[in-house]
Amino acid sequence: MTATNWEVEVEFKIHGAGNLHADGLALWLTKQRGTQGPVFGSTDRFEGLGIFFDTYKNNRPGVVFPYVMAMLGDGQTTYDQANDGKANELAGCSARGLRGASVPTKARLTYYQDSFLRLDLQYKSEDEWINCFEIPKINIPSVTYLGFSAETGELSDNHDIVKVDSRNLYSSTQHKSPSSPSGKPKGKDYDPNQGHHSGGWSWFFLKIIFLCIVCAGAYVGFTMWRTSRRSSRF
Repeated sequence: MTATNWEVEVEFKIHGAGNLHADGLALWLTKQRGTQGPVFGSTDRFEGLGIFFDTYKNNRPGVVFPYVMAMLGDGQTTYDQANDGKANELAGCSARGLRGASVPTKARLTYYQDSFLRLDLQYKSEDEWINCFEIPKINIPSVTYLGFSAETGELSDNHDIVKVDSRNLYSSTQHKSPSSPSGKPKGKDYDPNQGHHSGGWSWFFLKIIFLCIVCAGAYVGFTMWRTSRRSSRF
């Protein structure tokens, strides 16, 4: 990927039989091509961004799994596998129900250079996006390889990549809320003085109608006066 600002949307499915399952999958945006390794099936000490969808809890007390987290690798730092990436985590969220969801499972990763990185998830119901995290002022390598990997160990699971869409973005306003807090649209079609304009036109037409009535009454009165004057001459 070479775009400055971009969005990646992936549909995936993590599923399998039984109550025990592991380990999860990863989305990668790294300077190097993906190679096999110990971090969700890909190489350790990577340079770039890794988004980990971890389905197996090793040692993170108080954290609900599946857990989704971001790590920005510098090419030297090792992934903290024993503690499920706790030492490397930039941001993350619990996503109970992500594995084996009854609706299409999706992740949408949005990046604006020097602005923010945001991850939204869909797994509870269709078209309901849940924000997982938003990281401000983050820099990802300008040229990266987009890839996916998954890993199983003594426990197994299925990790399916169904569809991947990526696109360039040109303005962060594309992702701002279309409505203001008051519920009034912010778009160009909204005019806060629209009600005043309507009232002004109504009053204008009322005055025109009133003026017509006055003129008609005056004309009728003048006609009757002229007729009665002519009759009085005879």
